[in-house]
Amino acid sequence: MRITRFAAGDEVSYGLVGTARAGPAAGGEVIAELAGHPFGGGGGGIQLTGTTYLLDEVRLLAPVLPSKVVGFAPGHPGAGGPADDGLAGRSVMYLKPSTAVCGPSDAIWYPALTQRLEASGELAVVIGRLCRQLTPEQAAAVIFGYACALDVTAADLSELDGQWARAKGFDTFCPLGPWIETEAGADGLALTTSVNGETQQRGTTGQLFRGVPDLIAYASNVMTLLPGDVLLTGVPVGSGPPSAVELGDEISVTIEGIGTLTNKVDKGD
Repeated sequence: MRITRFAAGDEVSYGLVGTARAGPAAGGEVIAELAGHPFGGGGGGIQLTGTTYLLDEVRLLAPVLPSKVVGFAPGHPGAGGPADDGLAGRSVMYLKPSTAVCGPSDAIWYPALTQRLEASGELAVVIGRLCRQLTPEQAAAVIFGYACALDVTAADLSELDGQWARAKGFDTFCPLGPWIETEAGADGLALTTSVNGETQQRGTTGQLFRGVPDLIAYASNVMTLLPGDVLLTGVPVGSGPPSAVELGDEISVTIEGIGTLTNKVDKGD
């Protein structure tokens, strides 16, 4: 099931993405509007309003508005201390603010404060219910679904600051979309990132440096995860380095079974 958040005129709604089986739109992609939102927690489950839109008649938005985005990356060579972080190897957990999130086709702003912008395509995990102090075995029960994500970083600022709050926290530095796929799973999905149509990174989710259950468990033992929170699972090992991007570049990440997210770099405020 593909769940999207979209704007039709001035109205913002959630909807289910599917293929029209009859009528003038038969064979085309459509959105069936949902009543409320999928994180309501009520006993009625997902309910439709009966209103349907053609996919190309609406504007897709970030499919979720998280309270926080939790990212993971392997630790840099020479990171201090023994490998005792609960992930069986040196690694870094970082946060992006909710204001970093943007949607499909939204511009990634190139801040005036940076001279080197990089982007990587990643699998995003959307949390479905409040949880804390999980074990990896309990993690599957809290996954709502998966989406494509771009992790954008001001690389020169991360080196200058010695930490990642500023480098990864600018507005628009976390595009998400094009929707949430609730049935994709997370194992062995092909993941490709391209810039201006040329492939820059290629791998699978089976090459993640740690599995999704381990990442969810680790994060939940640090902080409470809320419905709609997003975890970025990192770049598949061996898929290639982050892509350096410039003004005007178009970046796409495609994940098998989920879809393609595309954003263009534009001049920031």
